[in-house]
Amino acid sequence: MPLRLTPTFRDALASTRRPLAGMWLCSGSALVAEIAAGAGLDWVLIDMEHAPNGLESVLAQLQAVAAYPVTPVVRVPSLDQVLIKQVLDLGAQNILVPMVNSAADAATAVAAVRYPPRGRRGVGSALGRSARWNRVDDYLAEADGRVSLFVQVETAEAVAAASAIAAVDGVDGVFVGPSDLAASMGLLGAQTHPDVVAAVRSTFEAVRQAGKPVGVNAFDPAVAQGYLDAGASFILVGADVALLARGSEALAARFIGDGGTVADTAADRAGGTAPRTSPRTSY
Repeated sequence: MPLRLTPTFRDALASTRRPLAGMWLCSGSALVAEIAAGAGLDWVLIDMEHAPNGLESVLAQLQAVAAYPVTPVVRVPSLDQVLIKQVLDLGAQNILVPMVNSAADAATAVAAVRYPPRGRRGVGSALGRSARWNRVDDYLAEADGRVSLFVQVETAEAVAAASAIAAVDGVDGVFVGPSDLAASMGLLGAQTHPDVVAAVRSTFEAVRQAGKPVGVNAFDPAVAQGYLDAGASFILVGADVALLARGSEALAARFIGDGGTVADTAADRAGGTAPRTSPRTSY
């Protein structure tokens, strides 16, 4: 029975008149991925670079989000053509490659996602989920239209080469990483430093002049809005692990405060100690 694949992230960007908002998936959990996929966001990024994700967990997350109207993008850990081939064979249609610092790096990434003669991707579609085990008609002939490639600009060197990187045929868009960019500029941990913001915005301009969409990561709502106002086509505005961390901290702050524990309070009451009147234990 012939099957159809879903539109790519490239297609989603081209068909939507507003910027696309998404979040990181860094927990490695297919269950968490499914929860995020049903939240109403446009896209999710399954991260293999800074998260405990391997091929098996990426596959499980791709399967978990497939039932929802959200576009999954997989960030591979490096410009590794073998690993990119494996991730594509898992059925990932949208790849983000980190630390692309030159047009030559970008061309290598393009070759990794395309079959010969235009690239170097190994042919194994009959064995993989990518072509649904040969249930997708003409997968090999139409593979370029079924895969989108985004590359990450996240060093001062890459900012200087952003125009050339974006101009490479087969690069569908550029994603700017302010954290590593700040580090490369000698401003480790200062993603919102004016010099970093200026470098991000100059990259926006270079990529847009090349006719490609550009995105960025920004968890701070004010910073995110500033980048949207500056022309970002897509943005990441949160992460599963960060939301869990901040949410659990908020619970602890509300019900425990800066000292003691809920368990201690219960023991005090059981022992006849008068209940504390501090708001942190009055629940």
